[in-house]
Amino acid sequence: MSRFLKYLVSTPISNTGSVARDHLANERTFLSWTRTGLGFVALGVALAKLDALEALSPSLLSLNPSSPSPSPSPSQSHGDMKIPSAALVGSGTGCLSYGTIRYFRSLKLLQRGLFRPNVAGIGLVALTSGAVAGGGVYLLVQQERRGKGEAKCSEE
Repeated sequence: MSRFLKYLVSTPISNTGSVARDHLANERTFLSWTRTGLGFVALGVALAKLDALEALSPSLLSLNPSSPSPSPSPSQSHGDMKIPSAALVGSGTGCLSYGTIRYFRSLKLLQRGLFRPNVAGIGLVALTSGAVAGGGVYLLVQQERRGKGEAKCSEE
C-alpha cells in the first residue's frame, strides 16, 4: 500500500524562476484536455440517448409543432446514431487519455528543466474536431436528401 501512496504524494520542488508557474500551467492544460474529452463523451452519450427520447415522445423532437403525429416520419427520424455517438465517445476517451499521458510526460520534463511543444495534441484536436464537424454536415445533408425524396414521392 505504501508503494501506491508513493506515486500519489509528490515531493516539494524549489520555486526558482518560473517553476511554479510552469507546473500550474501544466495542470491547467491537463484540465483543458479533461474538459474537452468529457465534452465529447457527453455529446456522444446525449446523441445515443436521442433515439430513446424520440421513442418515448415522438412529437417532442418533431421539427413541425403543428403535426402531433404519434410516430415520426422517416424524414423526421434521426436515423441510426450509434456510429456517430461511438465516434464521439471514442474521441473523448482519446482526449482524456492523451491529456493524462501528456501531463505526466510534461511533469517529468519540467522537473528536468526541459519542455516539449504540443504538436501532436494540436493535430489530434484539429483532426478530431474536423471529423466531428464533417460527420455532422454529412448527417444533415443525408437527412435533408431523405426528406426531399419522400416529399417528391408524396406529391406523385
